[in-house]
Amino acid sequence: MRVLVVEDDFDLSGALMRLLTRRGFLATHCGDATSALQALQQSAFELVVLDLGLPGMDGLQLLQRLRDRGHRMPVLVLTARGGVGDRVAGLNIGADDYMGKPFDPDELEARLRALARRAGFEDEPHCGDLRMDRAAGAFYADDQALELTPREGALLTALMEQPGRAVTKSRLAALVFGADAPEQPDAVEVVVHRLRKKLASTHVEIATLRGLGYLVKERRAAE
Repeated sequence: MRVLVVEDDFDLSGALMRLLTRRGFLATHCGDATSALQALQQSAFELVVLDLGLPGMDGLQLLQRLRDRGHRMPVLVLTARGGVGDRVAGLNIGADDYMGKPFDPDELEARLRALARRAGFEDEPHCGDLRMDRAAGAFYADDQALELTPREGALLTALMEQPGRAVTKSRLAALVFGADAPEQPDAVEVVVHRLRKKLASTHVEIATLRGLGYLVKERRAAE
């Protein structure tokens, strides 16, 4: 999903961009309302994450301008303004959700995906003939369900969230094993090995990038 992040804080905007990119979003950043309006004229976005305390035209004014111009994509307001009045004003103008700062990264992702679903955007990660049914937690290759263990499913989920991008072994260990993550560095490799066998009949493969981690990609025809 393409997300426009409108945030003037340099450090926070950088953290948001890294967070959204790691979690499979295509994120674009603008630091003020004017550049945000220009970006929306040039490209289509499924979601907007909007700060209220912007320089010049503030977030509420920008939101009003967007709705007046017919932009109907979901807008999540992310701001340090925690007052009820600000929340009511934003929702009345046309905000679809509201989160205060600081925020939990998992909650932010969940709210964005919920907004996208309500807007009718199909949020099913896919690569080659492999697709993930996020709601059911299942994987299908040409509509044939793959039989995976919970750990195999957790690892494949992490890779399918961002096809073509490497996920580090340490992050995979945390996602697959949680608090029970073993100290042995080859624990993730064992799960990857088993998962590769189950993907052998599909058009996708798990590639190893030495020093970076693993990624899922479409298998070349010659392979």
